[in-house]
Amino acid sequence: MTTIADNRLEICAITAFTDNYIWLLLDHSNQACAVVDPGDAGPVQAWLAEHPGWALTDVLITHHHSDHVGGVEKLKSAFDLRVHGPANEPIPARDRPLKDGDSIQVLGRTIRVIGVPGHTCGHLAYHLVDEDVLFSGDTLFSAGCGRLFEGTPLQMLTSLERLAVLPEQTRVYCAHEYTLSNLPFALAVDPGNQQIAERLAEVSEIRNRGQCTLPTYISVERAINPFLRVREAKIVEVVQRQAGLAITNAEECFAAMRKWKDNF
Repeated sequence: MTTIADNRLEICAITAFTDNYIWLLLDHSNQACAVVDPGDAGPVQAWLAEHPGWALTDVLITHHHSDHVGGVEKLKSAFDLRVHGPANEPIPARDRPLKDGDSIQVLGRTIRVIGVPGHTCGHLAYHLVDEDVLFSGDTLFSAGCGRLFEGTPLQMLTSLERLAVLPEQTRVYCAHEYTLSNLPFALAVDPGNQQIAERLAEVSEIRNRGQCTLPTYISVERAINPFLRVREAKIVEVVQRQAGLAITNAEECFAAMRKWKDNF
């Protein structure tokens, strides 16, 4: 488990499966905690067993895929907690259905709910307003974005651009350790970008030590993530050349880039 200290809230990455992160939010003032996307109950229960006195009060779900919801029912049956998740997706044991624009209180913090369809049709992101923290699920990854399983390229592009305008100091906690695999593609799209090259070297060292590459920051993603830069002329030119077609707008650039990444 990797621990990342926040100024006001401690956020821990509990590893699950091959590359999933279950984010654990810790409020030390009252020893209450919450988890984001517990695809497996086992690692969460193990953490709680190792840390007696902590109460699990809330579960936040970004979308319905099994590696994000697989542990919900077991946790719900074992603890007195509330399950928050997308209103229009089949979330097990959900207590509070959520939609874009909702605001909820978890661990005494205000969380703004942002609808980010694309990976799935009802995918949500959670923005802790006062903490400058975003849980982006499988929508925004460091140097990448999620595959389009249910939504359209325009939906995903719109979702990513909604997240990209959050304050630049916002820390982004996505649901998978994909940074190292995403950066070579980002460099292929923008080979002259020194920030991408430097980040690739840094992340390679981090992963060699077996450590977590997250959180990333909105400011970093604006600079290195090609899926947030589909309106830039030099990016369009590279994607157009690779795809072998004329690209006339950002949606077309995004769709061609996502197809390229899928086969990279």
